[in-house]
Amino acid sequence: MPLRSLGHRAPLLWLAAPFAIGLVGGRCGLAPVNLALTLGAAAALVGLAVFAAYRARRLWPWALAMSMVCAGLASYTLHRRPLPEWADLPTREVRLEIEVERVFQQSSPERISGLAVVVGTDPHLRELAGQRLYFKLRLAQGQEVPLRSAVLEARGVWKRIPGSAAAGSFDRFLADAGVNFSLNRGRVMRELREATRYRRFCARAAERLHTILGEGIAERRPELAGVLRAMLLGQQSELSDEQTRLFRQSGTMHLFAISGLHIGVIAVALHALLALLRLPVWVRLPVSLVALWFYVDVTGLAPSAVRSFLMVAWVEVALAAKRPINPVATLIGAALVVLAVDPLQFFTASFLMSYGIVAALILIGLPLAEAWQQRWQPFALLPKNTWRWWHRMGDTAWQWGSTAVAIGLATTPVSWICGVHFFKLLTPGAFFANLVLIPAASLAILSGFVAMLVGLAGWSAAAGIFNFAAATILHGIDACVRGFVAVPGSHVAGQFRADWIGPAALGAMIAACVAGYAGGWTRRVGYWWPPVAVLAGALLFGVKWG
Repeated sequence: MPLRSLGHRAPLLWLAAPFAIGLVGGRCGLAPVNLALTLGAAAALVGLAVFAAYRARRLWPWALAMSMVCAGLASYTLHRRPLPEWADLPTREVRLEIEVERVFQQSSPERISGLAVVVGTDPHLRELAGQRLYFKLRLAQGQEVPLRSAVLEARGVWKRIPGSAAAGSFDRFLADAGVNFSLNRGRVMRELREATRYRRFCARAAERLHTILGEGIAERRPELAGVLRAMLLGQQSELSDEQTRLFRQSGTMHLFAISGLHIGVIAVALHALLALLRLPVWVRLPVSLVALWFYVDVTGLAPSAVRSFLMVAWVEVALAAKRPINPVATLIGAALVVLAVDPLQFFTASFLMSYGIVAALILIGLPLAEAWQQRWQPFALLPKNTWRWWHRMGDTAWQWGSTAVAIGLATTPVSWICGVHFFKLLTPGAFFANLVLIPAASLAILSGFVAMLVGLAGWSAAAGIFNFAAATILHGIDACVRGFVAVPGSHVAGQFRADWIGPAALGAMIAACVAGYAGGWTRRVGYWWPPVAVLAGALLFGVKWG
């Protein structure tokens, strides 16, 4: 019997894959010499594809793909905005006007760091306008931490960030985010323009949610309140150094990155709440999507959260329109939207891990689970109308358990490769830890979300009750993590022998999953073994252990 999870078409892959190839080409130094010429070539190839669609049907896909490669090359150059003439210039003190894009949490209230865009300079530095930069500055006495969209006048030391920094380093993170320079060893002179009204509203909402998630537990168990805030709000600075180390070594640090787990649980909770209110579909859909996007925005607009929101939005729209759901097309569409807005996210750990893991889940995890369930059904010889309660419980347990194990096996190769590449750590125990901790974390997220809802409604006592329930679950999660980390071999230090091996292995892994999915995971594509072969080759020959 054919598997229902196979056969989904994703025509947008003809756009997303070559566009990503163009971005990689730009990252590898194949940036176009003439940007206008490259964009013109992309437009000409699009015209050729349209013409070939009617005259030469075999040619149009390749013309379209090549146009997207050119678009990817041009997009990388436009967003990276390199200044070759500044490569050999010494550091210097400058005065700039910068618009804040992101603020990193600092331990010292007198300092601030984050990402910004240069919006004003002295006349002799006008070529720096539009450049993204990393800033780490001292605040003026009595000045509050500026919010996103605020414009500051700052003075500091201007320094170039090397684009060839080691994988996993902070400089590499900045370079891959399109940041060419840093501004530090200086101070904020004044705030030229305060943040927009919406950003001030988001900041007040974040503070309010931070307070609500401490109701009833912050004074007695501050460490658990910090874990709950980190999990619900993505504020990983709330975790202690020991907690960060333990969750990273156990391979469960993803529980504190706002991602599909968080968005999925909250989306289901919102859907259930609005359904209980018996609102019509045309009201439930916009209300749930607006509330969900507000949560994504308040928690920092992480790429994994944006991807999850887009996927949930398309699923919600499909359900409202009573249309079939195509998970492959949904994932590719979400990736294409993100890359169109900010193509340099393609090189970040958040993007690669988020989309890589979900791709493996859809392409191999779900088909593998369905294949297992078709191969063995515990009570297949008994008519369903004769089943007793234990038959139904056993069948449900097999369905859920096999799906969880299959998804875990499918996503493990991607997480292992990304873990070694970005964190210099292989976590074999993560497979078993996640089987236990993901369901528990889902309950903690649900309890924390309910606490936020009732807290926003002014019911502090109820918020404290749900916070206590979430804290109890988190206490058990903490104990499990400590137990998993204590097992010998649960985590091993290692790094790839060259920086390019990790991305190459991840690309080969996704390609193997796509080929296997397209071939139905049959004998002609090697069954389920090609991704395993890619993982084994990368770990055996590409990693230096210790």
